[in-house]
Amino acid sequence: MTDDLTLAQKCARRDASAGEELYRRYSSRLLAICRRYCKDKQSAEDTMHDAFVKILENIRKYRYTGEGSLYSWMARLTINLCFDSIAKRRRLRNNEDDNFDTSTIPDTDEQEDMPDIPPEVIKNMIDQLPPMYGTVFKMYVIDELSHAEIGKILGIKEKSSSANLARARMILNDKIREYRKNNLI
Repeated sequence: MTDDLTLAQKCARRDASAGEELYRRYSSRLLAICRRYCKDKQSAEDTMHDAFVKILENIRKYRYTGEGSLYSWMARLTINLCFDSIAKRRRLRNNEDDNFDTSTIPDTDEQEDMPDIPPEVIKNMIDQLPPMYGTVFKMYVIDELSHAEIGKILGIKEKSSSANLARARMILNDKIREYRKNNLI
């Protein structure tokens, strides 16, 4: 298996087999990102394919900074494309509220710490977070982006991202306590 740096260099030279390997290696992970932010499966798949086109068009701009940096770069580009898509949908709907479809959020480490609470209940709790809190929570916990990366993508300060995450966690902790109390767990 080709290492990420060599793979990116081959893609930059427009090596078709390298592009196919890049797709095979990362498409499922990038599709999972798109499914978290796009309204339905079809738009997630479309966005993921658009992201790969953009990735291959811009691969020469990628700078290797160590293990995992290629995926991180591709994930940020994909998330930005998801947010661009959401913004377009908002404009088309005359600024109506947009609801993220989080029904496909994969299990997270936090959920493994709560085996007594069904994953669909946790997903519902995340869905009920205020939009900015939920977005920052998903980007930090699920997409494993730093507060600096989240701030850059969302156009907020790094400290605002951190504060939004803290508030999201407080709300989720309250919801978890309430759920456990009501379900005698």
